Amino acid sequence: MEIANSVALVTGANRGLGRQFARQLLERGAAKVYATARNPDLVDLPGVEVLRVDITDPESVTAAAAAAPDVTLLVNNAGIITGENLVTGDPAAIRLEMDTHFYGTLDVIRAFAPVLAANGGGAILNVLSSMSWVSYDRATAYSAAKAAQWSLTNGVRVELAAQGTLVTGLLLGPTDTDMTASLDVPKNDPADVVRAALDGIAEDRIEVLADQGVVDLKAALSADPTVLYPQATRV
Repeated sequence: MEIANSVALVTGANRGLGRQFARQLLERGAAKVYATARNPDLVDLPGVEVLRVDITDPESVTAAAAAAPDVTLLVNNAGIITGENLVTGDPAAIRLEMDTHFYGTLDVIRAFAPVLAANGGGAILNVLSSMSWVSYDRATAYSAAKAAQWSLTNGVRVELAAQGTLVTGLLLGPTDTDMTASLDVPKNDPADVVRAALDGIAEDRIEVLADQGVVDLKAALSADPTVLYPQATRV
């Protein structure tokens, strides 16, 4: 995948990782970058073409695909975290997590897959999370939705291989964005995460592990589940 001269579309580009994706894509020579957000007035990055996209609103997704028929690289970055648990949390918030990370991402891919095919195949990057692979109290709804998005990524990769579309999953631990502002833990620099992701796309990699914590977590997945969930072990 050639990033130079590509035409990219980034969802959730008004802040955090999305803004960093748009900026670095321009720096790497993308011919055009569509920076999208639910409120396009919040996109303040010079040099981008701004579009309104709310990934939970199928009409806005369809309109974006019609307005951006030249896209060759799609970055599915938009996301939320409600801080809800599955058993005791607000059902509406739990559904919003799934509507955003699973159905929203799927709607964007379904809308842009024909665009990518018409433009030679291109690439899709889905911003996932270490919590696609492990759950934590007070965010189990987020983990479930991100796990579904990880599985979605694997599924569409299989389906879109025939049209020559690279589908890459980006997995990362806590990163210094507004979404993690309340967490008092070591965090990745967003610039480093985006740099690793774009390097991965340029190398045609289908998975990018952005930090050592995610590398270690992937290795731990083959162990007994009690390693990851010692609190769930009966004494």
